[in-house]
Amino acid sequence: MSHGITLKDVLLAKQRIAPFLKPTPALNFKSLDRLFGCELWIKFENHLPTGAFKIRGGINLCSQLKEQGFKGGLIAASTGNHGQSVAHAGQLFGFPVKIVVPEKANMDKVRAMENFGAEVIFHGMNYSYCCVFAENFASDHDWRYVSGGDEPALVPGVGTYTLELLETIPTLDTIFVPVGGGSGASGTCIVAHSVNPKINVIGVQSAHADSIYQSIKTGEFCKTHSADTFAEGLATLQPFEYTLNILRQELDDIVCVDDNELRHAVRLLLNHTHNIAEGAGAAALAAAWQARSAVAGKRVGIILSGGNLTETQLRNILEDSLDDERLSGKE
Repeated sequence: MSHGITLKDVLLAKQRIAPFLKPTPALNFKSLDRLFGCELWIKFENHLPTGAFKIRGGINLCSQLKEQGFKGGLIAASTGNHGQSVAHAGQLFGFPVKIVVPEKANMDKVRAMENFGAEVIFHGMNYSYCCVFAENFASDHDWRYVSGGDEPALVPGVGTYTLELLETIPTLDTIFVPVGGGSGASGTCIVAHSVNPKINVIGVQSAHADSIYQSIKTGEFCKTHSADTFAEGLATLQPFEYTLNILRQELDDIVCVDDNELRHAVRLLLNHTHNIAEGAGAAALAAAWQARSAVAGKRVGIILSGGNLTETQLRNILEDSLDDERLSGKE
């Protein structure tokens, strides 16, 4: 593998993370099985302290920085979950943290970052502006920039959730995993294909922010001009080169879902599992619903990557049930 990450790296990350995080549940719900026509196993990463999977990567990174004697500050750009990860991990290991967020960031996530001790800086209209600001600040002030995707230590860290999933149910046929920056999907591919090369790993992007989908399908490095989705965890204008390289090698397929499909999946998860998923967290289930004829009778893993949905977002999603009728073919 030219990306250099192996199952051994994920096992080492598991050791680093274990003192700080308990494994999250992977559960099967018979009502969803009947609805989808397959055996669904959902990995609930919303049960982590930050409400999302990325904290695994943050702890893996900061643990290694501590071992190396690093004593500086960390700065990251984020729409929310990556920032929470760096903030929480930085607090655990004693590093000062600054997080740069878009001007219209999810305020629930902003407050969470501040509660984990980070200074939050609002800058620009989208994630790309935040990245440029954070990189420049790191260069000018000798801080450590923590990229959301071009940071190798994140991938084995977040890959531990797939390790836990396969420890629970090692006979999966397919795993659907959201793709924002790509670290989670990269870790899923590496672990799943190391355990069983026949497991199909299918990445899921937003149809409104599909730069990685386009990049994989065309073989080019593609950018989009907008990322107009309520699922901020999927709102990526351009790929990260490091994770894109892994996904090109490892993903079996990548698909897109629109915001209506995401809202439908949020409602399904709430109604059948009594868990709240944010937009990105519902993406894998939305893709499984889209592909239910292809996965009929199979054993399917679903990564619910996070549950950081605002009250306003949830209210809007629950008020609109017309999409469910359309997506169920009842029009």
